Order: sequence, then structure tokens, then C-alpha cells
Amino acid sequence: MHLKKGAFASGNPLCIGIIGGGQLGKMLSQEAKRMSLKVLILDPDPNCPAAKVCDDLIVSDFKSDTSLKLLASKSDLLTYEIELTNSAALKELGSKNYPIHPSPETLYLIQNKYRQKSFMKKNKIPVPNFTLINSEEELMRIARDYGFPVILKACEDGYDGRGNYFIRSPDEIHDALKYFAGRQCMLEKFVRFEKEISIMVARNMSGQIECFPVAENRHKQGILDRTIVPGRVSNVVKKKARKIAYNIMHAFKTAGIFGIEMFVTTDDKVVLNEIAPRPHNSGHYTIEASSVSQFEQHLRAVLNLPLSKPELLSPATMYNILGPNEFQGAYTLDGIKPLFAIPGVKLHLYGKYITKPHRKLGHITAVANSLRQSMRRAELASRSLRIIEAS
Repeated sequence: MHLKKGAFASGNPLCIGIIGGGQLGKMLSQEAKRMSLKVLILDPDPNCPAAKVCDDLIVSDFKSDTSLKLLASKSDLLTYEIELTNSAALKELGSKNYPIHPSPETLYLIQNKYRQKSFMKKNKIPVPNFTLINSEEELMRIARDYGFPVILKACEDGYDGRGNYFIRSPDEIHDALKYFAGRQCMLEKFVRFEKEISIMVARNMSGQIECFPVAENRHKQGILDRTIVPGRVSNVVKKKARKIAYNIMHAFKTAGIFGIEMFVTTDDKVVLNEIAPRPHNSGHYTIEASSVSQFEQHLRAVLNLPLSKPELLSPATMYNILGPNEFQGAYTLDGIKPLFAIPGVKLHLYGKYITKPHRKLGHITAVANSLRQSMRRAELASRSLRIIEAS
């Protein structure tokens, strides 16, 4: 993509069309507005987080062919903060040389976990053993071959662990298939990992690739609970993770920032888990703790601007603020004052009006001179907050 003349001029701003207006769309919009870019959002919720900061909002389903074409007609380029969109419609737009980053072809590959892993295996990226499942008999046979436990995954429309079924014994196989009835599934060999890590990596269309530091992640019930940076892994592991990230970006040959999640085994092997073709929850720490945020880097990448070489300014710990199990509906936050009394702590609230169990309502980032201190500050801040049902 070549930027139009005067793209950053105050009277002629370039317009970024973003598919998805959740918290990632909001933070991406905030960064775009800082750069004096115009932002147009497509989201089915008129009160989505990004609605408060974008220039205009198209209220429509992510997969609507008509709405995607309307978004494209009003924008200079398209990007997305959610994979649950219509890659076929985007491919049609791309065939007419309309700029979409990351590419619709990349999105198509990533939308289906079997396609994603097959592409990675073909490009010699280390992945767990996996097989497409067509029957209960086949699932039983392959599960015994892999050895229990194993993970049955819905190939599409699964995120935050919602598309996974952990099978501990042959007795659970029937229920696992029933859980995913009517959906294409793949079986994956369970990786006995010591730690989960991720790395944010960006590429522009000129081929420049830049990696952020390796982050260490902790999950609860399949949802990211906290991110610790720098990750407490060996230099050997960090080198392997960066190599995997670079090789993935070379294979995709597209533009944008990607969140790449990996497993680390006890013998320092690094195996790919999943890829997100967009800013990622585990990259939120970059807003406060990095010389460039993941959101600015994504915009640089899709606009084919030079990428900034990320530098970690301080150790950081990020905690997600998740909706409690006890209720669903309107809520209030208690404990704000104690949180703001903790040095180095930043609170990000997404502006979601309704809480649901495990819904991401915001996050806390704590920076400090040492990793231990940042972890302690983030823990104190997290404990001070309470989500209370609105009266």
C-alpha cells in the first residue's frame, strides 16, 4: 500500500476501517486518533467499547457481506481486531486490490485451527501432533495412540478456551463429541508444558519484521489471567520463540501484528499453540512498559511505515479484570481508591456495560524497577478491586 498524498494532513486524514469494536478496537482507535487518523468501526453492538472513541460506527454483524463492502467504501484500508468475520467477502475485496491487512488469505488459514496447524507444519513450525476427526471410533483410536489426556478442539469459532474439550480418559470421548455436535473437530496431543509464553511480532509489506520481548502467561479456565514480562524462561527458550515468530511471519508474508502463543516443556522445547492475527491480550503491557505499543506497531505495519524496534522500558505485570461467576448484568467497581494509591499501576476499563462470567472488563498493568516488585504491585491492585452487582 502506498499512502495517499497528505494522508496525515489535518484536513485530509486517512481512514482506517476496523472490523470489531471491542477493547482491542478501542485501544487501536485511541492510537489511531493520536496519529490524527480517521477511524470507522464495524460492530453489531452500538455501545461497543470502540464506539466512544471512533469517528463513525456501522452497526452490523461482522460477517455481513453488504456491511463489509460499505466499511471498505468509506475507508482507505481495512484491518480487524476479531477473527470472526467473513474471510470470503474480504477475499473478494482483496481481489480488486483493496488493501486489507493482515491479508484475507492469512485470516482464512487462521480461522480454522486444522488449516492453521497444517500450514504451520508444512512450513516446519513445531506443533503438537493433530488429526482431523470424522467419527467416534476414529477419535478413540487416535486418542489411545496419542495417550491420554488429549484435547478435542472445534476447528472454528473457538476462543479463550471455549472451543476446547480436555479428554482425560476413554470414558469422556462420547461426551466430548456430543459437546461439539455438528462442528468440525480436530484432536491434538496434549503438550506437558512447564510454562505458556507468547510473543508479539509485526511485519510490514516491505518485509521488515520486529519482535517484542517474550512474555510469560498464566491462564485460568482457558482465559488469560496475567502476563509477566520479561518472561521467566531461559535465553535458549527466548531465542527459539523469536525464531518461531520470525519464521511464521516469513511464511504468511502479510502485514500487521500477530500474537503467537507457545508452550515451553521441561527440556526447553518450544511448541506453537495458537496464532492471533491482531493485537493480543498478552501484549497490553506494551502500552506502559514498551518504547512502542502493540497498537502503534500494528498501525505502522498496515500502513507500511517503518516499524519501531521495541525496547522494554521496565518489567511489567498485567492482570485481566474478569467478570465474576456469581452474577450477570450491570455492575459497579469497588476498590478504585486503594488501587490508585499503588505506585506504577495503570487501570484500563473497556466501558462494557454488562458483566458476564469471565468476560474481560478491563486490565491492570503494574510497572516497577524489578519483576518481583511489578508482580507484587499488580497482585495488590488486583485484590483491591471488586466487581459488585449494581443495585
